[in-house]
Amino acid sequence: MIFGPGLDWLSHTLARTEHATSEKIVVLDDGTGLQLQDSGLLYLEPPAGRTNPNNESLIVSAGIHGNETAPIEVLNHLLNELIDGQWQLACPALLILGNPKAMDAGRRFIDVNLNRLFGGVHRKPEYQNFPEAERARLLEDACRAFATKHSANVCHYDLHTAIRPSLREKFALYPFVEGRGIPDGQIDFLLEAEVETLLLQHREGTTFASFSSSELGAESFTVELGKVRPFGQNDLSRFTGIANALRRRLKGEEPPKRDKGSAPITVFEVVHEILNTGDSFQFHVPDDVANFTMYDPGTVIWEDSNTRYTVGDTPEGIVFPNRDVPVGQRVGLMIRPTR
Repeated sequence: MIFGPGLDWLSHTLARTEHATSEKIVVLDDGTGLQLQDSGLLYLEPPAGRTNPNNESLIVSAGIHGNETAPIEVLNHLLNELIDGQWQLACPALLILGNPKAMDAGRRFIDVNLNRLFGGVHRKPEYQNFPEAERARLLEDACRAFATKHSANVCHYDLHTAIRPSLREKFALYPFVEGRGIPDGQIDFLLEAEVETLLLQHREGTTFASFSSSELGAESFTVELGKVRPFGQNDLSRFTGIANALRRRLKGEEPPKRDKGSAPITVFEVVHEILNTGDSFQFHVPDDVANFTMYDPGTVIWEDSNTRYTVGDTPEGIVFPNRDVPVGQRVGLMIRPTR
């Protein structure tokens, strides 16, 4: 088998964090091809002639932060099902375990946050010789090659879990692309995955999903699915929504019908990005505050010697608050519901 005796994809990845390639494609009994392109990088191709009913190609990534283990386990289980013949693959797919070294170490990253190195940021001199910079380059190249080969309707779902509690446990971020709207089918997919909150980003970023949106033209989302826990300590019953939705897409099945009276997705937009401005910067949000905590108008969120940011005329929430970032980097995002 492609991973060797007694190994599945996850255990193979953790055992070979440096480099592991297989030029040949291993063919399953039903004709599906699997190619291990590098450690944690697996290309899946249905047999020639099999119908792709949704006319799409999927990139699904997890483990961009190595300690966010539940989505990694979800992807590994789906792949085991496919290999065991429980269902057949309908569309080409690139499955990615993002940062194998950090996964093996049980850490968010080794030297630098991998999810801030995409869109070519990995080429900056200050990131050279870091393993995350090389990994970002490799993942970009793999996604470019995949999107070139399968150019129609590429979708990318980058799966995460959060390091802090959230008042909205599952939510997705939609990268900013000028003039782009959200297709109804993507909203249906998120709701099928039990993701009921969507945050519209306000400018191009350096995340993996932003790269695939901006450069590859993919419909991409960063999907937050719960709380960080070590391998083996995840209650995977809390992730059945995303598992079922991804399995359905990989099988090429139609989405389930939603009841007309079912609740729509809740949409937020970014109204302000908080940056660490230097020595005089003061962040007035507690370290333990949950994502989507709302603040009343007039609340002071941060200030420095030149600026004081207060909540405007309507309540605003905060996501990803983190005061422990270098000068110039993001401390958090202020958001509000769209009207």
